[in-house]
Amino acid sequence: MTKTSAFCWGPEMADRSSEMLLPLGATPRNAWKVSAGAVDMTREPQSVRPLSVTDSGRVVTFDLARTGIIVVDMQNDFCHPDGWLAHIGVDVTPARTPIEPLRTLLPVLRGQDVPVIWLNWGNRADRMNLPPSVLHVYDPDGRSSGIGKPLPETGAHVLEEGSWSAAVVDELTPEDGDIRVSKFRMSGFQDTELESVLKNLNLTTLLFAGVNADQCVLCTLQDAASLGYDPILLEDCSATTSPSFCMDATLYNVRQCFGFVTSSDQILSGVGGKS
Repeated sequence: MTKTSAFCWGPEMADRSSEMLLPLGATPRNAWKVSAGAVDMTREPQSVRPLSVTDSGRVVTFDLARTGIIVVDMQNDFCHPDGWLAHIGVDVTPARTPIEPLRTLLPVLRGQDVPVIWLNWGNRADRMNLPPSVLHVYDPDGRSSGIGKPLPETGAHVLEEGSWSAAVVDELTPEDGDIRVSKFRMSGFQDTELESVLKNLNLTTLLFAGVNADQCVLCTLQDAASLGYDPILLEDCSATTSPSFCMDATLYNVRQCFGFVTSSDQILSGVGGKS
């Protein structure tokens, strides 16, 4: 049996491989380096940046270098006094409680190179990807102001992508470098590009915030856990307009089955000495 010799570049290959390699990828976290004569698929290593928080007295340590925050549905139709929920008689005051904690937390996370992902309900204008089972939840009699229909007072189309209704509330305006993903179900993973984005960012730990904690936040968090991510719910950055027992059940189930619960204060304290 002939022994295989080591691979050697010839003169032509050596000349071509000396060309400057340029980065190829949407993010430095997952990029090749390429030229006309060479492809380098090795990724730049990320130094581990451990950060510890507590959950019910238990210390939980994760890698900040592989962490992102998903902010769910902090948009006008859910959180603004002139939005859809308020129109149908829901008190949106609880939905606004995450605004101030997030205003403090998000700039710090951006400074730590933690990706900020805005996961907003933003349906197609023609609603062609929404089955009756989704539409019925919000329009049970076919005559209500359901998804995609105009509100009588403003004419704004409920949760329509690109509209004021689906936009993030003014107090939390996304910044350059943040990532936006539109969703069309309670879970942000169903029929969206969210998982592709997370893989491209090379993330393992996901911080969750937003509304409603017992609905879209929880459904997305559950799917994240099922897909192998490590979810952490930020209690003070999450809220619901549902009865209080729904929030209690959400906190219980996250801790019991899907991940951990902590607060933005814990995160801020943990990154206080990091640069």
